[in-house]
Amino acid sequence: MFPTIRRSLTRPIHKWARTALPQLSETEREAMNAGEIWWEGELFSGNPDWAQLRSVEKPELTKEEEAFIDGPCQDFCRMIDDWKINNETADLPTEAWEFLREHRFFGMIIPKKHGGLGFSAYAHSEVLRLLSSRSVAAAVTVMVPNSLGPGELLLQFGTEEQQDYWLPRLANGRELPAFGLTSEEAGSDASAMTDSGVVCRGTWNDEEVIGIRLNFAKRYITLAPVCTVLGLAFKLSDPDGLLGGREDLGFTCALVPADLPGVLRGHRHIPGATMFQNGPISGEDVFIPVDSIIGGPDQAGQGWRMLMSALAAGRGISLPSLSAAATALAAHTTGAYARIREQFGIPIGKFGGVQAPMAQLAASAYTLDAARHLTCAGLDEGRSLSLISAIMKAHATYRMRDALQYAMDVHSGKAVIDGPLNYLSPLYNATPIGITVEGANIVTRSLIIFGQGSVRAHPHMLDEMLALSDVDDDASLNEFSRHFWRHIGHTLATTGRAVARAWTGARSAPTPSAGAVTDYYAQMGRWSAAFALVADMAFLTLGGALKRNELISARMGDVLSDLYFLSAVLKRWEDEGRQKADLPVVHYAAQDALSHIQTSLDEVLINFPNRAVSGVLRVMIRSKACVHGPNDRLTKQCAELMMETSATRERIVGKLYEGCDRDGVELINLAFAKVVEAEPIRKRLREANQSPEDGLRAGTISQDERDQLTEMDKAVQAVVAVDDFAPGELARLFPGYEHDTRTSKESAQ
Repeated sequence: MFPTIRRSLTRPIHKWARTALPQLSETEREAMNAGEIWWEGELFSGNPDWAQLRSVEKPELTKEEEAFIDGPCQDFCRMIDDWKINNETADLPTEAWEFLREHRFFGMIIPKKHGGLGFSAYAHSEVLRLLSSRSVAAAVTVMVPNSLGPGELLLQFGTEEQQDYWLPRLANGRELPAFGLTSEEAGSDASAMTDSGVVCRGTWNDEEVIGIRLNFAKRYITLAPVCTVLGLAFKLSDPDGLLGGREDLGFTCALVPADLPGVLRGHRHIPGATMFQNGPISGEDVFIPVDSIIGGPDQAGQGWRMLMSALAAGRGISLPSLSAAATALAAHTTGAYARIREQFGIPIGKFGGVQAPMAQLAASAYTLDAARHLTCAGLDEGRSLSLISAIMKAHATYRMRDALQYAMDVHSGKAVIDGPLNYLSPLYNATPIGITVEGANIVTRSLIIFGQGSVRAHPHMLDEMLALSDVDDDASLNEFSRHFWRHIGHTLATTGRAVARAWTGARSAPTPSAGAVTDYYAQMGRWSAAFALVADMAFLTLGGALKRNELISARMGDVLSDLYFLSAVLKRWEDEGRQKADLPVVHYAAQDALSHIQTSLDEVLINFPNRAVSGVLRVMIRSKACVHGPNDRLTKQCAELMMETSATRERIVGKLYEGCDRDGVELINLAFAKVVEAEPIRKRLREANQSPEDGLRAGTISQDERDQLTEMDKAVQAVVAVDDFAPGELARLFPGYEHDTRTSKESAQ
């Protein structure tokens, strides 16, 4: 009786939903099926299971991985000069390329049985983080073969024969891969790709075989100028039915040797003044055997699914590692510079205007590494984290951009004068690259994180949409009815939680025993429930229009992303032994995230088309109640952490390349150490109101201490100094430069 009644009640809703709710395109369906849902599903449920988060094992390096980072990675960093790469040679030194091949840097993700290093996701990330702190060009060179490309695709989808042939060659650098996805016309819209492949007969190694005739034009392809094999994405058709299936096979990935007739490398691109190898590559009537399809002919048309799955690993590691390194280096150098640089007789880090960006830098560095650790832990559990990787890629690179802007503001003129001593400008110049590649951030934030994540991570939405797409009306109704009533139960429970937690100050939210951060778990429980309720109401009131309302989708994605990053911060504090000294930066990160979450949700509701629903929801979840961000006292504490040597500061900064050959990083490290070491001497002089010379005469300080202050002053001056270039040097760097030999008086005339 009850199933019959329920079915009758559901029928009109089913009819409405088939037209109102967004329909999944074939591309979206494949994207939904790629990867899996993990912790983001708990956040979307409105009632996170904190035991699941806390049970995730802290990522650790093996002794072999530690030795690689402390050995070959450090050696490689010493071999390269980032200024020369970007301004003189336009490439890594030949010996650096050979070193990368010899030590199998290009095979970090390839298992040992195929000749690779077989590193964990965490070790892979740590390597890229260290290299990025030395040179973006060098890091990207190592990054790409270990990210989206032939290696990752072969590991996941390649035939045994393909793996046995290609993986050992990729691991030792005999073959250098690139991956061609972006077309000249299509950009981020892979469905609009014009690159084509036609199944036909042709000659391969003097034999007639079934193959593919390719015509393609790709741009922005990293390593294209030097690659030996190209992983190619294209649209495949089989007009003569040689493969025995449909004519339009669709998006396909194949391996194309770069020396085949018809393959043409264009001239190099210069991406953001960062001279890693990048450029266009095209092909005209290039013939490859059908066995070149990754996974063999049976995988024809499965390219989009492959890419979505492969991106789950690459996007979660590569650019987040670069972002973490850039943010940590910005925090480290800005804290040190603010300590050693003085104005009006005091360190500039004592000024409130400087302390605000310094606190942001400390919190961002801590947060990014926390999120990186949590994501790598999930990947090392064997998970394919497509949605979390999208969150990481977009928001890690956004935070990197903000961090570098903060650092530039504090360094001021020091940071805008280019040259070998400038440790910020190479990262600053490269920031737009991270924002753009592997899925432009605007698209990822506006369409993917919530647009696809809401369907994939929601407990019932995907099941309902799949039921609605069933062409059998009766079967569709039955399946939809089952999931719809479960969804109703979920929404009612979520509504109760959201209201109760909002109006009790989150005291009704379940929390683990987490010491000084217990309340943040409660607040996250509150906002998770509010987020889940607003998501359900967005689907109900906007229906299919939600897909097109990108501003609401972007803000909802921001909430989910902030919840994930805050989860990672709390997890990190727990994993590192609840360090009391780290609490200022934990409090800052948590309060900042909660403030952003409240603001984003309220802005979603303010912009709801249905004003009545918006008003009711704003009262129910109390989104109008202001959640204050960090106060000035906490801001000052975080800033001061970055101006003193301590275990907390070391944890915030992590492992960075320490510089060599008196480059900018080495000089600031030396000066910072000398200033901190000399502080007791300077304090004595301040208390006696004496200059160093007066203090020496009065016996307040010794001659050795006076000499120590002299050495400190020299070290500080070396940091404050900026590069300048003689006419001959400028002419070498800029061959068109002509030195103006006129005197200033002649110029004035």
